Amino acid sequence: MTKTTLVILPTFNERSNLERIVDEVLETKLTVDLLIVDDNSPDGTGELAQALAAQHPDRIYVLHRTVKAGLGAAYLAGFLWALTQGYEYVVEMDADGSHHPDELSTLLEPAYSGADLVIGTRWMPGGTVRNWSLARRAISRFGTWYASNALRLPLRDLTSGYRVLSLRLVEKILESGIQSAGYGFQIEVALLAHDQHLTIVERPITFTERLGGQSKMSKAIVVEAWWKTTTWSLQRMLNRR
Repeated sequence: MTKTTLVILPTFNERSNLERIVDEVLETKLTVDLLIVDDNSPDGTGELAQALAAQHPDRIYVLHRTVKAGLGAAYLAGFLWALTQGYEYVVEMDADGSHHPDELSTLLEPAYSGADLVIGTRWMPGGTVRNWSLARRAISRFGTWYASNALRLPLRDLTSGYRVLSLRLVEKILESGIQSAGYGFQIEVALLAHDQHLTIVERPITFTERLGGQSKMSKAIVVEAWWKTTTWSLQRMLNRR
């Protein structure tokens, strides 16, 4: 029997947030399962995930990884698991509470209607960011502006991590050899979907800065995304010529 939708929650030291976000997803009453992909968190997140899975054995699953290898690697592992289990749609969602599960139905609707990539967008009418400094807002908006112009992608939030992907896109990602670790992964996925002429839809979301735990954002992640975007842009320019 084909399953429909899997919500993937990558985690590293998210013990203070995980149970709340899982409960909020279950409370939506949507027909979705959850896969928690834990990168060997030293704070006990993996153990908590296992306890939650034991409470809901038909809805919650856990994938334990041995090392912290980055967001992209965690999602690739989750995508492969979803593919082998027969899911038709995959949801990317942060486990820190910044993405609101009550907006999930808004993202699923266009996916169920045929879109291959639905991006929850902060920087469009109806989109909102809460509890961010002006500097953080500027970095995020500049990053998307730079990437969309460098890569000629008509999208308004290329680094958003709240998304729905079709099985067709998941298969293409796994075949492509994508290796970006941080937010560059989100840009690379959007670039792949665009270049494969798949349907991309944006929907406004409310993004709220985490209430607990420590942000995984770092200078290395920003530099990786900038460097890869610049490299892809140059490659595309050379190919056009």
